[in-house]
Amino acid sequence: MKQYNAIKVKHPDALLLFRVGDFYETFGEDAVKAAQILGIVLTHRNNGGDQTELAGFPHHSLNTYLPKLVRAGQRVAICDQLEDPKQTKTIVKRGVTELVTPGVALNDDILNAKSNNFLAAVHFGRKKLGVAFLDISTGEFLTSEGTPEQVDKLLQNFAPNEVLVSKNHKLEFNDSFGNHHHTFYLEDWIYQEDYANESLNNHFKTNSLTGFGVAHLQEGIIASGAILHYLSETQHRQLQHINKLQRIAEEDYVWMDRFTMRNLELHHSTNLNAITLLEVIDKTISPMGGRLLKRWLALPLKHKEQIEERLNIVSHLFDAEELLKKIRHWVKQMGDLERLISKVATGKINPKEVVQLKNSLEAVLPLKNLTVQSDNPSLKKLGNQLDSCDALRTKIMEILSEEAPVTIGKGKTIADGYSEELDELRALAFSSKDYLDKMLERETEATGITSLKIASNNVFGYYIEVRNTHKDKVPETWVRKQTLVNAERYITEELKEYESKILGAEERILSLEQQLFQQLLVWMQEYITPVQQNAQLIAQLDCLGGFAILAKSNNYVRPEMDDNTVLEIKEGRHPVIEKQLPLGESYITNDVLLNREEQQIIMITGPNMSGKSAILRQTALIVLLAQMGSFVPAQSAKIGVVDKIFTRVGASDNISMGESTFMVEMNETASILNNLSERSLVLLDEIGRGTSTYDGISIAWAIAEYLHEHPSKAKTLFATHYHELNEMTSTFERIKNYNVSVKELKDNVLFLRKLVPGGSEHSFGIHVAKMAGMPQQVVQKANKILKKLEKSHSSEELTDKLQVAQNEMQLSFFNLDDPLLEEIKEEILHLDIDTLTPVEALMKLNEIKRLLSKKKKATS
Repeated sequence: MKQYNAIKVKHPDALLLFRVGDFYETFGEDAVKAAQILGIVLTHRNNGGDQTELAGFPHHSLNTYLPKLVRAGQRVAICDQLEDPKQTKTIVKRGVTELVTPGVALNDDILNAKSNNFLAAVHFGRKKLGVAFLDISTGEFLTSEGTPEQVDKLLQNFAPNEVLVSKNHKLEFNDSFGNHHHTFYLEDWIYQEDYANESLNNHFKTNSLTGFGVAHLQEGIIASGAILHYLSETQHRQLQHINKLQRIAEEDYVWMDRFTMRNLELHHSTNLNAITLLEVIDKTISPMGGRLLKRWLALPLKHKEQIEERLNIVSHLFDAEELLKKIRHWVKQMGDLERLISKVATGKINPKEVVQLKNSLEAVLPLKNLTVQSDNPSLKKLGNQLDSCDALRTKIMEILSEEAPVTIGKGKTIADGYSEELDELRALAFSSKDYLDKMLERETEATGITSLKIASNNVFGYYIEVRNTHKDKVPETWVRKQTLVNAERYITEELKEYESKILGAEERILSLEQQLFQQLLVWMQEYITPVQQNAQLIAQLDCLGGFAILAKSNNYVRPEMDDNTVLEIKEGRHPVIEKQLPLGESYITNDVLLNREEQQIIMITGPNMSGKSAILRQTALIVLLAQMGSFVPAQSAKIGVVDKIFTRVGASDNISMGESTFMVEMNETASILNNLSERSLVLLDEIGRGTSTYDGISIAWAIAEYLHEHPSKAKTLFATHYHELNEMTSTFERIKNYNVSVKELKDNVLFLRKLVPGGSEHSFGIHVAKMAGMPQQVVQKANKILKKLEKSHSSEELTDKLQVAQNEMQLSFFNLDDPLLEEIKEEILHLDIDTLTPVEALMKLNEIKRLLSKKKKATS
């Protein structure tokens, strides 16, 4: 327990698995946690009068229990016996051999094959924030820096399992990014530029980081240094597979803020059982491809040449069906090359996995031939970069047996014919039957005992068994070992010698196999980079092949990409919704045309449930798919490359951050209006509905006007319930009215889900309530109230009110010397009531109401 306590002091924040004989034990609070998470028995034992909680499991079950602890958010320190208990008479030396945390894991049972397991670090610099991401299981090491919004977006994109933050910035991190991340707090001195540069240069064996193109990212380098420090602290020092630090070049990718990523439900959804875009488009068949597709989805391209290169390959594979089939066949034969070679670097690979690596590399050869012989330049270029790794495959084949086991000693690891000494030892250990048969023959002849038997057991080893009827014929040189009811068992000098030879051979075989396997792993380190490169290229091939399959099975078309700013989609469909329609029902397609000259803003009105939001989302998803390099769900699509996609869709409270629905809505909209560009695509749904009607209409009008008058003239789809906004088209030339059509039946309404020119005057909210099963009396009452309200809010009534207000103003305020009243007087007297639209009248009344309430407060 002294030994345990001394080790626990060094790792106070980790759950310590302490190896005792054949078990991993936990004590005290750790035992209580482990028993609860793992569902194992919690017992107690007395240590010098004190009761200590105890919970443990057999050491060979580590791979079953460790993932459960890590998934529960525990940091787990694995404390092993560092010497052979047979070689010491004192307490066995023990030490922590690995610290497994949610962000630092190499165990296949913890990792998800199609997802990265990122460890992130965030550094709060003076002007910018630095961020770094590392997946120790693949060797990917990325860094960037920027504003809190940019870092927040990257944290959402990369979804790290653990984030490292300086203790001094704990509150700042929670304020900026919320408290839903799994965080670990490091000492402040670790976040120093000199220390980070030294750590990184020592690791990469470089003099500076200029060669990686990150030398100017001062804050990013500090975050990257913190990650390396943490790996060292968690006993991860074999890191040859982490051989470069890449900059996340955000200027190469479409900007989508975190709201947009959430609103479009790309790979996560807050709704239970919702299907995400990723689930629909993921046709990858390798772990590397699955991980890369997630990255492509989070970071769509914005350079036409790169997009076209991907589309060219997809197009070629779409047409060349036989080639696609062959490529998919060979990609399917691949193991997880990226994670297998990382295991080689960290020394965590077993013999069976090395054979799997060799078999995976054998599938690279046919892939290389297929792609190099292709007449598509982009595919040929990709094929030329594949490395066949001949020497590596040959060496593994020469050294390892094809049936190599998971654990050395549990089968034949090293191939026959590789080591002469090993072959001799095996001959000795496994040819015992022949040798014993000859010995039995000799002894039978010498003694004349016909029923002699040679056998062995775990207690006495090898023995000769003589039945009691022949006991008198046993030579004096034989030594009696055991007496049975009907027989006696003896050993001879020759048998004793042979037994020690065999036992020695088995021990030597194990030792020699371990030695030769370790030598192979050291030699394989040279091939880490080419295998990693192969993994990346095969991942690309897998994603692009997946896009071709997606296009074939769902009737997608190749988008036309160009550098202008026009967006024209003919018969577009929503990729997710069309997959969820009932059998036999076809998706109702829609056309969308947006440009910066004539139709910059489309104002979409229409009833609830008519499909306004679906049209907005499908437009964004079609652009997104096209810029990932995929075909799109439409009859045709001409897309001027978009550099930013903004969405404000749906209402959701952010209660954890203390923000109301309306506050969330205004935050998201402010983020859009402050970041507009000429190539932006803006999708606004029901802006202003989180507050009162007058406020909402005023805000929605002002936002639409701002977008129209802004120099960037960003392409916008604006869905609204406020039919009053249809009036804007008469004042603002690039705003066009459309509505999602419906057909009114006698007592019901039929949603046609078709976007047609012109505004809509009715929201049919009560019809929707009726469809939802609202009690009949509620529906009838709602209809009565609606008629009453419609009557009282008629255009004539509004203008009458303003006329009265004008007259009163002239009588009451004319001689009052008050600046506020003077302002109200001027507002009203200069109104031209004859040309005033209903919405302008509403907004003007609301404004006057506010000014008067200010006056009332001031007076009271």
